[in-house]
Amino acid sequence: MKTIEIDIRGQICPSCLLLVLREVNQRHRELMDGNLCLVILTDNRAATGTIPDAVNNMGIAAAVEKLAGYYRIIIQGQHD
Repeated sequence: MKTIEIDIRGQICPSCLLLVLREVNQRHRELMDGNLCLVILTDNRAATGTIPDAVNNMGIAAAVEKLAGYYRIIIQGQHD
């Protein structure tokens, strides 16, 4: 599986959401087929809610991990 890391630390919503949705839309088939994992690095707490909600509504799974000073959002595969 291919992994793409996107560092959007320093960005604020809604630009965080828009940047990620652009990537998800461009790579939707790869994500749905399970061939791609997007790893989003953000320090914007609002993005930890808006991004997973948006991709879940598109049928794609997302998980959030809190790390030291930032968050990692992992987007991959189909949402159950």
